[in-house]
Amino acid sequence: MNEWGKIPAHEVGINEQLGRITAAFQKQFRVMTADGETLSELSGKLRFEALTKAELPAVGDWVIQKDREAGKGRIERVLPRTTQFSRKAAGTETEEQIICANVDVALLVMAFGHDFNVRRLERYLTVAWEAGVTPLIVLTKKSLADSVDEFLSEIEAVAFGTPYFAVDSLTGDGVDDLKDALQPNETIVLVGSSGVGKSTLVNALAGEQLMETGGVREDDERGRHTTTHRELKRLSSGLLLVDTPGMRELGLLDGTEGLASTFSDIETLAESCRFRDCQHGEEPGCAVQAALANESLSHERWDSFLKLKREVAYAERKQNVALQAAEKEKWKKIHKQAQARTKLKYQKR
Repeated sequence: MNEWGKIPAHEVGINEQLGRITAAFQKQFRVMTADGETLSELSGKLRFEALTKAELPAVGDWVIQKDREAGKGRIERVLPRTTQFSRKAAGTETEEQIICANVDVALLVMAFGHDFNVRRLERYLTVAWEAGVTPLIVLTKKSLADSVDEFLSEIEAVAFGTPYFAVDSLTGDGVDDLKDALQPNETIVLVGSSGVGKSTLVNALAGEQLMETGGVREDDERGRHTTTHRELKRLSSGLLLVDTPGMRELGLLDGTEGLASTFSDIETLAESCRFRDCQHGEEPGCAVQAALANESLSHERWDSFLKLKREVAYAERKQNVALQAAEKEKWKKIHKQAQARTKLKYQKR
């Protein structure tokens, strides 16, 4: 089982087995175990006891399951996650959507050209750091760039030591450098908008045609989206890789620590303010305002920081309310079941 990643501490009961989820569908999960692959469903108890969808299995999770019949299993419990890469679920204010679990490295993928956006990169970095995942920045479609250095200088202004790689997946330019930065048995997730070349990058890393790829549209230099669901794949190099459907925006649910890492320059400036509780407005001796005035800190970066900070604060407030509501709903279900059992008991007398 080592070939599917770092196994967490666990206890396996009678007729139980350890497995790792490699794909999640609407009601079933593909699970790799020591005995092979199974198509598994959730146990009723696991589904009932989960307060939120985030507590249910996701791609990358290690689970304990029981055999139902040949090639099929029933997932009894999800083992504790070492990392959790998530975002705000589309169409909701607070619900957390787990992108994948137990990930070691996040490849933050953008393409040279129209997709390049440093403000989005700041968001990606914040989510990765908050998840406890090591980020690597990958710029694809290098052959389309008129001036590679111009893009890289913008990356350097916000990356602060985070490694970045400029690659062309079709020609292989820069791919070997990226491969050297990745280790066998590490679990990698690719995050980026649709059409930035993630599937082509996967094929370049795998050294084979592992994923379908779409053509490039001439009007905006972007490819057509090809990945339709999250899946954990094992490459011949031993690298474990999660490919995800394209995501232009990652809604933040929690990000206090991630913000501190992504905007470490602003955090350092704030430490030099005259007052410990400086709000970086009109207070005298504000180092942040001084940096904005002398343009050592750009207004665009400061505005990006404030926007993400407001988003995190709002999400945290909403999430606390949502969790309380979920807990209340769980106990309502428990009481209803208890009442039904009591009613049935006295009907039999």
